[in-house]
Amino acid sequence: MIITKNEPFTSDEIEKLKEYFDIYIKTVVDIKKKICSAGCDRHYEAEKILLADGSLQENLWGGGIDLETKTIDCNSFINIRPAQMNTSNEIQNETTRDEFTRQMKYFFREIYGQ
Repeated sequence: MIITKNEPFTSDEIEKLKEYFDIYIKTVVDIKKKICSAGCDRHYEAEKILLADGSLQENLWGGGIDLETKTIDCNSFINIRPAQMNTSNEIQNETTRDEFTRQMKYFFREIYGQ
């Protein structure tokens, strides 16, 4: 189940987001609009939802959260963008990566106790 919103996910929503991977949730965040689309099997599915809702590709970054270790990663094929100087699955720009991580902690504050 994919849920897209601009406020933190509730405990019940997080349970639904675990549908595909049980302990891992894939996410795509529009770091400008501060919207997260999560719970997809493939990042492009969440990306497609955000693009249809008016997000710009340049603001969308993919990653996920490991619910057991509480580790956020910034790894997704949608992050490969040579035109934006990102030639890897990882978010290479430190400022962008930090903003993605900060927003992930906001959207998953149920996990982080914030």
